[in-house]
Amino acid sequence: MSLGLYLHIPYCFSKCRYCDFYSAPGQRGVPRAYVDALLRELSRFAPDAPLRPDTLYFGGGTPSLLDPADAVRLIDAAQPLPGAEITLEANPETVTEDSLRAFREAGVNRISFGVQSARDSQLKTLGRPHTAKQARAAFAAARRAGFENLSGDIMLALPHYTQAEFDETLELIEDGGAAHISAYLLKIEPDSAFGRTPPEALPTSDEAADFYLYAVEQLEHHGYRQYEISNFARPGYEGKHNLIYWDCGDYLGIGPAAHSCMGGKRFYYPADTEAFLRDEAAPVMDGGCGAEDYLILQLRLRKGLSLDEYKKRYGREFSTTQLAFVQNCVKSGYANFDGHTLALTPAGLIVQNSILAELL
Repeated sequence: MSLGLYLHIPYCFSKCRYCDFYSAPGQRGVPRAYVDALLRELSRFAPDAPLRPDTLYFGGGTPSLLDPADAVRLIDAAQPLPGAEITLEANPETVTEDSLRAFREAGVNRISFGVQSARDSQLKTLGRPHTAKQARAAFAAARRAGFENLSGDIMLALPHYTQAEFDETLELIEDGGAAHISAYLLKIEPDSAFGRTPPEALPTSDEAADFYLYAVEQLEHHGYRQYEISNFARPGYEGKHNLIYWDCGDYLGIGPAAHSCMGGKRFYYPADTEAFLRDEAAPVMDGGCGAEDYLILQLRLRKGLSLDEYKKRYGREFSTTQLAFVQNCVKSGYANFDGHTLALTPAGLIVQNSILAELL
């Protein structure tokens, strides 16, 4: 079975207004002591031999604040398998051609840029510290540094949003050479700045759904095939790391607030960077990964849920009532079902939670 390794880098320049991820804003770099703590934990999970993961993902926070020399230390300690996908999340304003070239030489072979919008006024509203010009420059620098596998993030249904803003952002990312795009609907999280002070002129839920369907249509038209509810790729450039999550493979997350599922058991590190640095933040067990998780995650994917695999793994089958509900979903345009595989359409993905409520 594949193994994905996630290393959490909580440090960032500033907290974006929509973000409720665990992070430590106000930083201009990643302390060497933090890298040492990640190495300490890596050695605990693999005391006798390297982990040899199939994928390695530096997430954050802002992982591009890492010194590339520290990325070398971490990659060397993990020793990913030959051909492993090694991803670094990056904010456009934090990279240069030299730093990107150093990350490429360290072994990173995939960069994911947080673009979000091509309009500077929107970026300011979101609390993003970069400009559209910096995003364009970052893509160009990455290509010159030797990266072929590039991804860009787009946020949908933002304040005062229009289809034209989406088109401009897609153009920026496509022209930048991205082979993969993640497109997310803005969600107002209670613990974010937007949660405390909501922005004006947010689209209604119906308008947000229309923006999502428009994005799917346009991304497909531009050659980015939807393979997951929020992820689109040119053939062969699907994100291998996240596919391990969605296929319920083993993944190990190291760092404060990082989650894992290994051998069917979930655990996570407490969201406390200082405790992590002091070696006082042991992982906390968090139950198991079972049939419900598999169903939920597989229905995020456009390939859908194989009922044969569902039964093989967990001994579960849909009831007569559930099968009748599936047929109603097909008639309503929310799903495709051939008797063996249930796959949601883009319209079905919008109402996924309601569908899951009938199937769990």
